Amino acid sequence: MPKGPQGQKRPADVIGNAVLIAKIATGEIEDTTLAAPGRRKSGLAGGKARAESLSAEQRSEIARKAASARWG
Repeated sequence: MPKGPQGQKRPADVIGNAVLIAKIATGEIEDTTLAAPGRRKSGLAGGKARAESLSAEQRSEIARKAASARWG
């Protein structure tokens, strides 16, 4: 079964997908696209905390590695 952008399961055929959309629109089933928005929020907070705990030199080294992986 194909997965959507957030990993949710969606029907592979057009008619099945249309039925699913209709059920979501009428309220028969609940759309779970962002079932856990807290994860994103805590992930952002964790990234900020990590950046604050690292020294400027360490952050620079991490950024240099990321740039070389992206462009190298």
